[in-house]
Amino acid sequence: MNENPIDEVRLLVVDDHALFREGLVRLLAAEPGFRVVAKCAHLAEAIDVLDRESVDVVLLDFDLDTEQGSRLVEEIRRRELPTRVLMVTAGMTRQGMLDILNRGAVGIFLKYSQPSQLAEAIRRVMAGEMWLDPGAVKPIVDSAIRNPSQEAASFTLTGREKDVLRGVLEGASNKIIADTLHVSESSVKATLQQLFTKTGVRTRSQLVRIALEAHPQDWLADDAKAV
Repeated sequence: MNENPIDEVRLLVVDDHALFREGLVRLLAAEPGFRVVAKCAHLAEAIDVLDRESVDVVLLDFDLDTEQGSRLVEEIRRRELPTRVLMVTAGMTRQGMLDILNRGAVGIFLKYSQPSQLAEAIRRVMAGEMWLDPGAVKPIVDSAIRNPSQEAASFTLTGREKDVLRGVLEGASNKIIADTLHVSESSVKATLQQLFTKTGVRTRSQLVRIALEAHPQDWLADDAKAV
């Protein structure tokens, strides 16, 4: 359990570009309820911080000079830390995104997105949701639909399950999905639980990975209309 009060989010910034890193730290310092506990350029520094500080969210670049941020995600999972990882990156390949979600990252935020959206993304992942930047997800979904894997779907989704899944892929909160579908938030939560049970996953990140990797044509294509 994370015992840190929700009105103070402890952040660790990991990025090898000094100008961007310093700008990000200043941006976050001006945001009420955020506290940057450290800033790092390399994974060894970040691991050292995690050894001595409680961190709620790591803002992690994917490419760190000669290192890859996925190693830190894996290390956090290995240590079973409650720390959430939000990738803050200029872009990722489809496989890179699938891999980082599979390792346990809870979101992807593109560096060229509006700065004001970053605070929302952090608060969303702190609330147990995901943040998937539409600019990152759409080309990956399009690529997955054009070039599906050979793995056949062993089951189908209902129209409501597809609608909720698309909302998750768009980075929408349960409330926004509920408002869009004109249903209750509890109904969305129940549908998500059905998706978790049906796919054998436990998190939104894993659900997104399964959808993009194995079932893009039957779950995500535009012609898969809800009923």
